[in-house]
Amino acid sequence: QVQLVESGGGLVQAGGSLRLSCAASGRYAMGWFRQAPGKEREFVGGISWSGLNRYYGDSVKGRFTISRDNAKNTVYLQMNSLEPEDTAVYYCAAARYSGNSYYQSNSYDYWGQGTQVTVSS
Repeated sequence: QVQLVESGGGLVQAGGSLRLSCAASGRYAMGWFRQAPGKEREFVGGISWSGLNRYYGDSVKGRFTISRDNAKNTVYLQMNSLEPEDTAVYYCAAARYSGNSYYQSNSYDYWGQGTQVTVSS
């Protein structure tokens, strides 16, 4: 069983930045999703094991960057120009098979417990 541990969430003003981290040992494709109250879980970003392939949801393109440091078994989500609409619980996820769509939550086998990000206006 893979344990995923997110950190870095918190409260930030609109226009600010946060960096989320997800510690995960093993050779996995990784993704970040978020879920706001009353809304469906939304794809934020995905990254292949090598780091060469990266994918983003339309609402975060140009503002968020996903990256990984395999030596540290850590995946990051750098979030810039945050907006109140970015407020949500953010989850990292790991996929054993990278051939499925990064955009679909059912492509992932393991999930973290989530970290709250709140952006005030």
